[in-house]
Amino acid sequence: MKEAEKPMTEQESLALITSMINRAKDVNHSTGLTSIMWGLVIMICSIVKLAEIHFEFRLPFDIYILTVIAIAPTIYFSIKQKKESRVTGYKDSFIDNTWLAFGISIFLLSFIMNVLFAELRPMKDSVELATGKNLLYILYEYMGSFFLMLYGLPTFVTGVSMKFKPMILGGIICWISCLAAVYTPVKIDLILTAISALFAWFIPGVILEKDYRKAKKELGAQHV
Repeated sequence: MKEAEKPMTEQESLALITSMINRAKDVNHSTGLTSIMWGLVIMICSIVKLAEIHFEFRLPFDIYILTVIAIAPTIYFSIKQKKESRVTGYKDSFIDNTWLAFGISIFLLSFIMNVLFAELRPMKDSVELATGKNLLYILYEYMGSFFLMLYGLPTFVTGVSMKFKPMILGGIICWISCLAAVYTPVKIDLILTAISALFAWFIPGVILEKDYRKAKKELGAQHV
């Protein structure tokens, strides 16, 4: 005859409940959708802008408007995760708000740059420095470094907060690319930006999303 299972003690039950709650929290807050989305958006923007420069054509709109549009899904995913989450910790809220602040900062920096270029464009022929380059072109050359510096911030903070090495490495890659972009032409800056987005967001996001779905499946099986 099969031996009856030993009943769990109060301490064991509490430990199991705590483990399940923490597992549920991790499942609800480890999705990589936001990271994947930002990785794709920045890679698309960089590649399209590179094509515009190399093949000498111009879209009827600024491709970087996609970064503004991406703010809406960022807010949506954040709200959705909070509603689905059974437990919301300070760290989870901190990471969500960090990415929201990042999206807003991207919009503000893009807006400032566009206004600045619009102000300088009418006098691009008259404002020329000793190097033979006009001021507008020089500002455009350094724009990539400003964005790469900003890209590294939420990536590194999220990686450290989650103890997730791929994102920590991704943040460092963004900052290394930021320094490299100071000395490279615009075309190389755009390539560096696309590579940074790939390693900082897209690849870590795919890893997070894969782990998220696996953990969610395991958690669902435990309730059966």
